[in-house]
Amino acid sequence: MNFAERLKTLPSVSHLAALELIAPDGQITATIENRPGQAGSLAVYHALAQQHGGQITPAAAAIGLQWYEEHTADAQANPGKHPNIDRLVAWSKADVAYTAKPVVA
Repeated sequence: MNFAERLKTLPSVSHLAALELIAPDGQITATIENRPGQAGSLAVYHALAQQHGGQITPAAAAIGLQWYEEHTADAQANPGKHPNIDRLVAWSKADVAYTAKPVVA
């Protein structure tokens, strides 16, 4: 299933303005906003967090890389081009979980 097809299977994020990603030390490491160019990533991260107790664990990050399908290889070949995928690559190799805090619209 390609990324566009995957997005159709994920829960709606129309009720969200953003998702804050919080490191174990309590610092916000990233914010994914509900706007063009980020809405797909918001849906992916939100769905992963829902499935993993509100967190992006290393296992969740690995699943996210599968969900991004064709974009994952491009991100790995071009670091920095897809920061939301780059983050999942790093987190899939780590041993910590990041909290996903929804920001309601």
